[in-house]
Amino acid sequence: MKLENLQEYENPTLYDYENEGYTADINYLLKWAKQFKGTIIDLACGTGRATIPMADVAERVIGVDIHPGMLDQARMKSTNLPIKWVEQDCTQLNLEVQSPLIYMVGNSFQHFLTNEAQDLLLSSVHNHLEDGGVFIFSTRFPSKEELLQPAEEEYWRSYQDPTTGHHVDVYTISNYDQIAQVQHYTTIRRSAEMPESRTEISLRYVYPKEMKRLAEAHGFEVLHMFQDWEETPLSNDSYDMICVLKKK
Repeated sequence: MKLENLQEYENPTLYDYENEGYTADINYLLKWAKQFKGTIIDLACGTGRATIPMADVAERVIGVDIHPGMLDQARMKSTNLPIKWVEQDCTQLNLEVQSPLIYMVGNSFQHFLTNEAQDLLLSSVHNHLEDGGVFIFSTRFPSKEELLQPAEEEYWRSYQDPTTGHHVDVYTISNYDQIAQVQHYTTIRRSAEMPESRTEISLRYVYPKEMKRLAEAHGFEVLHMFQDWEETPLSNDSYDMICVLKKK
């Protein structure tokens, strides 16, 4: 994951405001965490949305992210909890521990834009898993609706800015590079009270059979692929892909 692809995370307070309400993955992760003893690792943990709940069931939790500002926010939210926050690149993990359970949610897998980056990530995870350990991650399903969005500005949603109270309208523009399988997004935030802001982010898409082959090439068995955290099977109408891999 490269630092230049992290503009959407430069304001951790805003990130929390826009994302803290999402909890669909937590119960599923907790179900797995309760089955294991040892250290559980959350990769690309951000501000700890899915890390902090693990402290209730795990012996030890490590949250890893490459963005120092996000980790600072996570530390402020987790005072007195047994969580270790580590600033590292997930493709080059050096945690000096092996885990029975590693996970990466929030579709962070899409930040690894090249074959080389995906290879390094999966190798790094494999090295930090115990034999038979499980890696769970989410990514967006490459549906027609996702990939064929028009390359023009579209209204997304509105909210009240958590720090200023100003009304903000959010718009997006997307352009899909079919050769690279990468969607380039521009997010535009507009308010009458403050200057317009624009952030860029690029996200890689992987097809299910491609993902299965990629996993197996790096020493994993694919246990499950779901379209949601309720374990619904994948279909042509899926929007997300939840992958559960086991280290061989």
